[in-house]
Amino acid sequence: MLTPSLITNFKSAMKKFGMENFYIHTPYYLNFASLKPAIREASIRVCREELERGTLLGAKYVMTHLGSYSGQTIEQGIEKVIAAVQKISEDYQGTTELLLEISAGSGNIIGDKFEEIGVIVSQIKNFSGFGGVCFDTCHAFASGYDFRTLAGLRRILEEFDKEIGLKWLKLVHVNDSKFDLGAKKDRHEHLGEGYIGCEGLRVILQTPEFSKIDWILETETEGRGEDIEVLKKIRG
Repeated sequence: MLTPSLITNFKSAMKKFGMENFYIHTPYYLNFASLKPAIREASIRVCREELERGTLLGAKYVMTHLGSYSGQTIEQGIEKVIAAVQKISEDYQGTTELLLEISAGSGNIIGDKFEEIGVIVSQIKNFSGFGGVCFDTCHAFASGYDFRTLAGLRRILEEFDKEIGLKWLKLVHVNDSKFDLGAKKDRHEHLGEGYIGCEGLRVILQTPEFSKIDWILETETEGRGEDIEVLKKIRG
């Protein structure tokens, strides 16, 4: 429970450590497309609660995965996601905004293709509290988007703009990948130790579309210090 003193202490700590923004990730078990009403309704409730808590604490964004369309068509799954976000946004007056995160495409997961995200965004872009899209380098790479060369990146950005709109690109998760391009596996690796590599990450992160938004590192705790040094070199 977020008590007034807890909220005050949190905001004081943010100032103390010079952190301007912070972000919340919803639990990974959420599934807005589930065929089971109880799971779908619980996912909607939890996501809305995260937005409300984020507002109390001053979070900029809450990011979420969309879930699986198992047992139905992708079109039916997408319809359920749109309906879920509409429910989440009903009468929402908070300041924290919701981001949809690009997935790695394993199984029947929704959101590994820009086209899928674009269909959803086109229907929810005017909903209260919707903020945009979170791009995960490992997930996108696992889904077959090869941004390791400038030419490849330009093609990806053109497709993103066509299907979703670059104005909705608001945050990036920075991870290398344990598996090669298009493997459909969400396995983060330390920067420079995976199939994307430091140069591949440098290509995408030094592009204006990505350099102007915040980066979040999601690698394992052990070795993360070295990852931060890599990011500093890229950012610098």
